[in-house]
Amino acid sequence: MHLFLRSLPLLLLLVAGAAALVGVAVNNAIQGFRGCAVREFSFVAQKPGCKSLRVTTEACWGRCHTWEKPMPDPPYILRQHRVCTYNRTRHMTARLPGCQPDVSPLYHYPMALHCHCAVCSTQDTECETF
Repeated sequence: MHLFLRSLPLLLLLVAGAAALVGVAVNNAIQGFRGCAVREFSFVAQKPGCKSLRVTTEACWGRCHTWEKPMPDPPYILRQHRVCTYNRTRHMTARLPGCQPDVSPLYHYPMALHCHCAVCSTQDTECETF
């Protein structure tokens, strides 16, 4: 028993070190990930005349290969900017609480079933440039 108590701090240090290495490996895997995948996502659904509601769904997440190449003729640059976006979705509906009598409590949003890298379309995606 006395030997166990002396080795307990070393055992705890080893367990903590292993946990830290797993955390680093997972973090590096996410940072190094290139592609597009479905991932759980939470947001606050808001609509004028209703109280807000936290919704958890599936959304697209990832990094896509993109490039630019200078050209000697106008427009002087050839570019391909692709984003991780929806390929297949299911339309979902949430019921917002505390809506005024003249406001529908229904809030519609997409749930990702499959995602892919594609040119950004403003019809279903917020396309932002930095």
